[in-house]
Amino acid sequence: MFALVDCNNFYASCERVFDPALRTRPVVVLSNNDGCIIARSEEAKALGIKMGTPVFKCRDVLRRYKVAVFSSNYQLYGDMSSRVMMTLAALAPDIELYSIDEAFLDMSSFGRFDLAEYARLIRRTVRQHTGIPVCVGMAPTKTLAKVANRLAKKNPHYLGVCLLNSDEAIRSALAATKVEDIWGIGRQLSKLLYARNINTAADLAAAPAPWVRKHLHITGAKVQAELNGTSCLPMELVRPAKQSICTSRSFGKSVTTWDELHQAVATFAGKCAVKLRKEQAVASMLTLFIGTSPFDDQQARYWGTKTISLQYPTQDTMTLTRAAQSLLDVLFRGGYAYKKAGVIVSELSPAALAGKTLSLFADEAAADSEQSKKLMRVMDGINERYGRGAVRLASENAGSWQPNQDRLSPCYTTRWSDIIEVTG
Repeated sequence: MFALVDCNNFYASCERVFDPALRTRPVVVLSNNDGCIIARSEEAKALGIKMGTPVFKCRDVLRRYKVAVFSSNYQLYGDMSSRVMMTLAALAPDIELYSIDEAFLDMSSFGRFDLAEYARLIRRTVRQHTGIPVCVGMAPTKTLAKVANRLAKKNPHYLGVCLLNSDEAIRSALAATKVEDIWGIGRQLSKLLYARNINTAADLAAAPAPWVRKHLHITGAKVQAELNGTSCLPMELVRPAKQSICTSRSFGKSVTTWDELHQAVATFAGKCAVKLRKEQAVASMLTLFIGTSPFDDQQARYWGTKTISLQYPTQDTMTLTRAAQSLLDVLFRGGYAYKKAGVIVSELSPAALAGKTLSLFADEAAADSEQSKKLMRVMDGINERYGRGAVRLASENAGSWQPNQDRLSPCYTTRWSDIIEVTG
């Protein structure tokens, strides 16, 4: 048996944890630059507010119904996610972190337990420890657990817990699930299935296996097997290593000068370096892209991108910043109003192997020096203790390129100055 635990309206729920006045009030969270709605509480959904709607299109609704509107606070959401996952890890022997707000639990050793009651215990414990509401779906395969979780979330009858542990329960759940709502199918494949009169998960489970394998390939064949109760997707207890890391932003205001754009690019390169060190990886390639708004007039639009191969695999902030600057010197064009930039590091490999394979044409050391590694450890340690950006390169500067975050909530759990105060 697998359990899928999914946080309800996660970003909106995080905002509610520290403000009880929001618990019955509609809440929405905005994307970068406060542009579009990317998270909604159930009350906001009931008002007809759609996911991805630009804010300017629904200002009247937000004002009329006194909807609480927040900028994205990823620092808060990331820390709250860690707290949820730590709580879940104490409730099951094995856990797979599927996304920031979802996790699979291995329930195969819980045969003597009342699984429905244990699922309710999971809900109560997570809510008590973190304040975040969750729904739990349990089933013999991960795909069926996804189906169960969707039912637990969408159908109030289940009270947040759906257990598919009998043939009858599974058949009923599959009949109530549209094909586009099946994990691994999505919108494009569902068009093909609808054309063949395969409308529900039950229809897909009963479809001829050779046809499914021919038209949906190995992925579809595994989905069908999972819907029929054969587990094909084991728990992934170790997260696969990242193939690339990207840091990019849309600017709060247009940037026109090389200096301002360089500050943004240096900041993004520095963030990529920090992420590399957390991954214990080094990068061999760096890509920079800069661009104007796609809504500008045709003659005012510009998009430039270029990739450089680094002389040796590195995770050093200064090395990556210098490489990004060299690309900016090539890409920058005067007279344009830049609205977005980003840095991507790729060709990642374990830091422990850096320097083991030497380049035939390298003139310098084939890895970051010990002095560089010590400096990066000191920088990371200070920033971990005193807050992000306490120590940084002089070129990493906040400017007009910073995204708009006019409705940003405090970082209640990660910043000493933002810790909530309780008064009697």
